[in-house]
Amino acid sequence: MRGMNKIIRVLVAVAAGLVLVAPGALVAPAVAHAAPAVGPTGLELPRPTGGLAVGRDTLHLVDRDRKDPWVPALDRELLLSLYYPALAHTGTPAPYMSVPEAKALLTDRGTLADHVTPERLAATRTNARTGAVPRPSAHGYPLVVLSPGFTMPRASLTVLAEDLASRGYVVAAVDHAYESDGTSFPGGRVLTCTACEQVFPDRSLERVSDGRARDIPFVLDRLTGPRPAWRHSRLMIDAGRIGMAGHSIGGAAASASMAADPRVDAGVNMDGTFFTPVPPAGLGGRPFLMLAGDPALLPPDFPDTSWEDNWPRLDGWKRWLNITGAGHAAFTDWPVLGDQVGYGHPETPLSGLRSQQITRGYVGAFFDLHLRGITSPRLEGPTAGDPEVVFHRR
Repeated sequence: MRGMNKIIRVLVAVAAGLVLVAPGALVAPAVAHAAPAVGPTGLELPRPTGGLAVGRDTLHLVDRDRKDPWVPALDRELLLSLYYPALAHTGTPAPYMSVPEAKALLTDRGTLADHVTPERLAATRTNARTGAVPRPSAHGYPLVVLSPGFTMPRASLTVLAEDLASRGYVVAAVDHAYESDGTSFPGGRVLTCTACEQVFPDRSLERVSDGRARDIPFVLDRLTGPRPAWRHSRLMIDAGRIGMAGHSIGGAAASASMAADPRVDAGVNMDGTFFTPVPPAGLGGRPFLMLAGDPALLPPDFPDTSWEDNWPRLDGWKRWLNITGAGHAAFTDWPVLGDQVGYGHPETPLSGLRSQQITRGYVGAFFDLHLRGITSPRLEGPTAGDPEVVFHRR
């Protein structure tokens, strides 16, 4: 389950297939968001399950009223990928990530670099298209915010983001500055994990989820406020229906953001330790889904009790599901791409395609229920179609 604690215990060691290296300052400059043209590299993301085409925009936000928690001399910056329902056959194929981002990612992932080059990873074929014409909706679409795991880029949740958009959501996947291996920001800057240098030595990872709980209200202000920063906000977003999901520490940020901002109507924690606890008073009766990896894959002395501790504080509709055969990374794109390059890992025996079928199915069903009023038997109990999913608590 909550694989980040293994990283804490060893600080710089192999954990859930990831190898942490000492983060540096800025990497050599690169053109922001640059990536090779999408081509026949052999790497591709699975097609979304919804019936709508998907567009994608990139949005750079700067909070002039808040200093960065990791580099206090600078204003807080965020970089968003905005996925949205679009008209088919408009726009151009969206890149997966920039080459500098892929280099930073592979440098921090040990032996994965033996299986794929940065150029090949960056050129992974996506299903979204930049510059696509938005598909109008009479009342707008629900908004779902996605927050990645610590050291992970927002691209790690692309499969889920594209799928939600294809089902009729606007999705804002957020890169939180200085919290990933490397993210290309405007001005040729690749910001690396300065936060790692600060939180790993004293194990103060709650600083990350606490900080993200301050990022998300700013994101919502800029997407749904009176002068939105995104050109399609007024046309596309229904500000009265907002959800948030996160992987690993991004999952802790989901509940922390709900506690900080009543605009977030529903939340999902995908295998993340609750570094920021749920308030004793709960979340105002709002629904929350907890998707966990396979407990059998955890070390026998795994110390995390945060899910047990926080479960009683969730005071609305709730589910705690364990996914048999799923390791910590199973809720991201990495197993999908790892399978394609022949990179297997014993901590994630469930195939990448199957892990994403489950992730997309249950996260999508949760938001369909709580943001759109569409019921699904998947959320009521075990189903024959998903034998890996165990209802641990409900």
